[in-house]
Parts: sequence; C-alpha cells; structure tokens
Amino acid sequence: MEIIKPRTLSGFMELLPAKQIRFEKMVEILRTTYASYGFAPLDTPVIEDAQILLAKGGGETEKQIYRFTKGDSDLALRFDLTVPLAKYVALHCNDLAFPFRRFQISKVYRGERAQRGRFREFYQADIDIIGDGKLDIMNEAEIPAIIYKVFRGFGLSRFQIRVNNRKILNGFYAMLGLSEKSGEIMRTVDKLDKIGAEKVRGILLTECGLTEEQADEILKFIAIKGSNAEVLAALEGYQGRNEIFDLGLGELKAVTVNLAAFGVPEANFAVDLTIARGLDYYTGTVYETTLLDHPEIGSVCSGGRYDNLAGYYIEKQLPGVGISIGLTRLFYVLDEQGLLNPELPSAPADALVLPMGGDVAPAIAVAEAIRAEGLRVQLYCEQKKFKQKMAYANKLEVPFAILLGEDEIAEGMCSVKNMVSGEQVKLTPAEAAAHIKAELAKKSGAVILEK
Repeated sequence: MEIIKPRTLSGFMELLPAKQIRFEKMVEILRTTYASYGFAPLDTPVIEDAQILLAKGGGETEKQIYRFTKGDSDLALRFDLTVPLAKYVALHCNDLAFPFRRFQISKVYRGERAQRGRFREFYQADIDIIGDGKLDIMNEAEIPAIIYKVFRGFGLSRFQIRVNNRKILNGFYAMLGLSEKSGEIMRTVDKLDKIGAEKVRGILLTECGLTEEQADEILKFIAIKGSNAEVLAALEGYQGRNEIFDLGLGELKAVTVNLAAFGVPEANFAVDLTIARGLDYYTGTVYETTLLDHPEIGSVCSGGRYDNLAGYYIEKQLPGVGISIGLTRLFYVLDEQGLLNPELPSAPADALVLPMGGDVAPAIAVAEAIRAEGLRVQLYCEQKKFKQKMAYANKLEVPFAILLGEDEIAEGMCSVKNMVSGEQVKLTPAEAAAHIKAELAKKSGAVILEK
C-alpha cells in the first residue's frame, strides 16, 4: 500500500493539545461571559441552501463562498454567522421571545487566498440582540460592555473599544451634499488606519470625485480628537444643520453615558469619528476594538447596529445590534506575538494515576474517588518501566502523578508527586484531591499576558 503524505490544507489551522487547551479556555471565557448577560447559545447548519446565504451577498461574497451541488441541491458552506442568524430568526420568528439574545461560537468558511493570520476555516464568536420592530438604545451600550468583560476575562487591560454612529456620518455627508456618495466615502475613510490620511484624501479626490474643499472638510471632521466629552462637545458645534446628524449625536451620547453605567472605564472606550465599518447594513452605533500595544493587529472585535436583519427573508422589521470576534485569527496573532500565557496549565489531566503492580482495581478506585471531587484524572495502565511512565507524565505536562504500589494499597493511601517541584507526599485519596486542588488554585491565571 502506498503511503500518502499527511498534510493540512493551506488556510486551515490544527493545534497541538497544549495550544488547543488554551484555545478552549478562551472559548470557555466567551461562553461564560455571554451567558452571564442572558444570551442563549445557538448553532446553525454549516451547510445551507446557496440561495439563502447569497440573498444579501453577490460580488466578493460569491467569489469567496464554498459552493457545491449534491443531486439537485445548490449548497454552500456558511461564510459568516450573521446571515444564518437572519434566516433562523425569520424562520422561527413566532417561536422566539424578543428581544432575542443569542451567542454563537462556530466555524465559518471563506475561499479567499490564505495568508499569514488569514484562514479559510476559522471560528467566529458572535453575540446579537434582535428586536421586534424596535430596539432600545441601551442595547447598543450593553454590547461594548460585554466586549470589555470578555477582554478583561482574557487577561487584557490595554485595549480600546472605539465607538461611532453611522447617523452622525450620514448626516455630516448630507451637510456637504454628498449623501449619494456616503457609502463610498465611509468605506474609504474606514481604511484610514491602514493607509493614512494622505492616501485617503487621494482616493476621495480621484475615485470618489470629491472637491479638495470637501475632502479637507471630511479629514478635518474625522480628525476631531480628545476625551469623549471633548469630542462630543466638538460635535455639538454641528448640531441643528441636519436631523439625522442630531439623532446620531443623541444616540452616541446615550451610549457613552450607559457605558459608564455598565462600569466600563473611559480608558477602555473612546468616541472615534474614523470608525465607519465598511458594510452598508450598519445604520447606527458601530464598534471596533484594538489592542493598544499591538496596533498592527488591527481590529480584533467589530460590529454595530443594523435596522433590518432579515429583510431578505421576512417582511417584519427586525432591528439588531451585535459584534463578532474572529477567534481563530485573534488566537493565531496572540500566539505569534508570544502573548499566550506559558504558565497556564495546558495538560489534559490534573493528575495521572500510575499503578505500580499488576492489579489495576485499586488504581481504578483511586482514580474514580479523585475524579468525583471534580478533578480531571487519567489512568495509565500500560505495561511500561517506571522511567517510561514518568516520561509520559512529563511529556503531557501533567502537574501531579499519583503512584500506587503495594505499600500504598495495603495502607489505603497513595503517593502524590508534584511533577514540577519533585515533592512527594503520602495521602488518602480524599486528602490527595484536596491537596491537588489547593496547589492548582495557586497556578490559575490569565490566558493572555500583556507585555
């Protein structure tokens, strides 16, 4: 039989067990945080009818989607979690309680060119709040408050949630007589961090067809900086000239006030007029989150308010607000930057039970007794020499080995060896569980380290 060389497709990530455990820890933090705010878990099919997925797609989406046929069915892999959510809400509208709050942490697929930090298969971690006809502005403040809790849970403090409102931008462009070009202008301005002000100005002049005066006025507007209070005060100078602008400014003020009420420090959120989000379906508050010490990473969490989630599938008005974290990319970049905590326990078990003799029944009993106390316990019964058994424990980086020889069995005890310090104590199974728990509690820490 010919041996096939094993390989992983480009753009698909596989992790060794230690890193997978760190990844799962991040997922656990996300699930716990989302659930603490009353969001229900949701999963949708990986494969959908292509017509459903492409209802609001076309263009680049259609080029990137994985599409195939099976019999007479035209099928596609989901490329994000928002479109499947829209279908789900439209389909189950009469069975859901609104506002409907869901979180989903699932894989999505995009057939784009694989490159460093960009994947074809990757996890997204989304939360959305969907209203029935209306959705209170408070929800637009709660979303970034949840972002704050998530990133603090990861162990980060040097991050900033940048907030803006599309109504402010639309209203401002209307003042300049540029309403028809507002979408094109916003997509250009959204590139400011990547290409700089001069190149943005060049695109506004050559591709958007703006006059030099209009381009300069836009760059002056988005350059308004300062504390949140100072930026809002500067925006008040534009009040009274456009109704949409005034509405957006009122919403932005409400979001900043409520963010403070949620306990988000001003050091972690800022009103930033450069944030526009390139997608046209955003209609109100928009967010982007960056790591302050690693601006080269770009936005690690983004989203915003949209007025009609499921307009392609149902006539009912379903406004919503949500955010998405590209979890695979975030994990990859954090790992590449050396920001994942190397001290975080990454073993698949807290303790490894090693029977020293041929009778494994006592070892099974000890393993079950310690496992019953909430610890992860692996039983190793391979007929290997003692040195090989210890080498296995070391390779797994298991923090404790529980040795069970004839003397321990006769005394109803077990020997607990700390695999880091080398310290070994003889304890009853109940005492062993308490001892291991106490030692593990000293080692718990953040998933991510800031440098």
